[in-house]
Amino acid sequence: MGGVTRKPFNIAAFLAAKGPGRSIRNQTAKQIFFSQGGPADAVYYLQTGRAKLTVISKSGKEATVTLLAAGDFFGEESMAGAGTLRTVTASAITACTVLRIATAEILRVLETEHKFSTFFLRFIVIRGMRTQADLIDQLFNSSERRLARTLLLMAEYGEPGAPETLIPPVTQETLAEMIGASRPRVNFFMNRFRKLGYIKYNGGIRVHKSLLKVVLNDQLPEDRTSRPKLLDPPPSRARAAKRARRA
Repeated sequence: MGGVTRKPFNIAAFLAAKGPGRSIRNQTAKQIFFSQGGPADAVYYLQTGRAKLTVISKSGKEATVTLLAAGDFFGEESMAGAGTLRTVTASAITACTVLRIATAEILRVLETEHKFSTFFLRFIVIRGMRTQADLIDQLFNSSERRLARTLLLMAEYGEPGAPETLIPPVTQETLAEMIGASRPRVNFFMNRFRKLGYIKYNGGIRVHKSLLKVVLNDQLPEDRTSRPKLLDPPPSRARAAKRARRA
């Protein structure tokens, strides 16, 4: 009597449907998945939409750590062990659909399904590389170049022949938090990118391929770190008379 043939594990099916230890949740924009300091008891997989991870300092200052797109896992700190607390707050930017995987379930699948283990490990390694690149970017690049790189990452550029991408609504405050600059500075750079034809910016942001080209070739304007130049005001009669006396 032959044994029962076990079906190959299907990663896509596992991440697309609810099941033991897995539930699907629909979140509206600005709704919170979990909060900083709360119990870490599940890993999340973003099926659709955009989300973000933010952190609040002891002084109450909030900063955006990273933006999430469909296909991203988050909340993996829950696998560190019982009693682990959330280090960030995860919230939806747009309407989202997420798969919530209980810690016990994802640990079970990682142990028994090597195909999924490889898939998950690859995601973690790529995220680590991305975090390292973000740190290098923060340490060595100008704020304008950091903004350009952030926009390209949000637009998911990198695939040959990829179409110009419309980024979901994101505030200049959020962009400023991500690149470590002030909101007026971000506003200045966004306006310059628009004038140079790198982006189309009118509420939503459409990133053009030209921005990718100038970043790869390090061809952003030489005065990229300068502030807008202000014109001298017309001289008053008193100033003109004072200059005449000095002459």
